[in-house]
Amino acid sequence: MKLDEQFMHRALELARRAEAEGEVPVGAVMVLEGEIVGEGWNRPIGGQDPTAHAEIVALRDAARRLGNYRLPGTTLYVTLEPCPMCAGAIVHARVARVVYGATDPRSGAAGSVFDLLPSDNRFNHFTEATGGVLAEPCGELLRQFFRARRG
Repeated sequence: MKLDEQFMHRALELARRAEAEGEVPVGAVMVLEGEIVGEGWNRPIGGQDPTAHAEIVALRDAARRLGNYRLPGTTLYVTLEPCPMCAGAIVHARVARVVYGATDPRSGAAGSVFDLLPSDNRFNHFTEATGGVLAEPCGELLRQFFRARRG
């Protein structure tokens, strides 16, 4: 659990970077054998790319660094529960485990709204999911961001 919190703290740092860039503050870190192999933060506005969620950016970074589009044995740490698009990419990349902070009551795909991670056995790959790691600071960062935007 200590290791999960350590990597989630790094994901929170990346979420703050997204916020500084005017993006929804979500950060993600890909880890293989205790080493960070990919990082990402939300960038759809700045990148003019609707797929540039933190998870997708981190998956792309890890795939490039490791030289493989498949990422077996990796763990993805993300400050917000993945959406269905990201859950699909996670499964296709063969990520072994996802650890997330805050749940997403609108489009969460790891049990909150949809059950794509981990329980959907129709996929050819199983990804374990653990939620609630540093949930309070992850959720508070998002709440503050949206309060400020609403003015």
